[in-house]
Amino acid sequence: MNVTFVGIGAIGLPMALRIQGAGHSVTGVDLSPRALELAKQSGLPAVDSFAAAPAPRVVIAMVATPQQLASLVESVGTKLDGQTWVVMSTVGPDAVRAQGERLAAAGARVVDAPVTGGTARAKTGQLVIFASGDARDIDAARPVLDAMGSVRVTGSRLGDGQAIKVVNQHLCSVHIVAAAEALNLARSLGLDPAAVLEFIEKGAAGSWMLSDRGPRMLQGTDVDVTSSINIFVKDSDLVADAAKSCGADVPLLSTANARYREAADAGLGLRDDSRVIETWKQA
Repeated sequence: MNVTFVGIGAIGLPMALRIQGAGHSVTGVDLSPRALELAKQSGLPAVDSFAAAPAPRVVIAMVATPQQLASLVESVGTKLDGQTWVVMSTVGPDAVRAQGERLAAAGARVVDAPVTGGTARAKTGQLVIFASGDARDIDAARPVLDAMGSVRVTGSRLGDGQAIKVVNQHLCSVHIVAAAEALNLARSLGLDPAAVLEFIEKGAAGSWMLSDRGPRMLQGTDVDVTSSINIFVKDSDLVADAAKSCGADVPLLSTANARYREAADAGLGLRDDSRVIETWKQA
């Protein structure tokens, strides 16, 4: 299949490379010169606009925000017959439904398919993909989706996948902040945080986020970025908005959201999300 992959950043590029490795013809699209250069170095053809890419059969949207998704859809025109659009960004149920309606009106099939697993699993093709939409539309995208990970069909309505991703991001947001608070507590108690991490991460108090982010929390502020503070400001905002819309009480999420915002306000927005630990002051 001809695939246009929009958004070849830290997680998008390895996803696009997995699709290419499965035998599809993939063209990346990104406005960032750095992203385009990294794609070139990786052997992935890439251009700076959707219009400059070959006519696609499948379009993967991996943009960062609901506003970017809306801008992308606005830019592609109204003749999308024969295209299957797969929205893999975390943009929330309302955004994917609104843009899905516009894409469908232009003749495209639309699949809602946000992912979890981060850059490490993107590189190995082990992402978990929460796919929702018409079964025939999902089937049309399966050859591409299967190259990136394990597809979990979550429902027939656009937005069902995003709703599950909201729950997922609630837990991710809280778990990262909980890990940071616990490691800061260890330090304040006069313990070696690295030793504490090794002792507890495999026990009942462990979590995937503790094991993944914990070691980076113990490094310096310039640790490699796999997911930024700004991403979790955005994602925890989406969770808060979704919770408000359905009347759900999420006090732990509110606390985590405040920490990410504090980190962003301190100039850490482009740093790795593990640097939220810097919002705790050393005793």
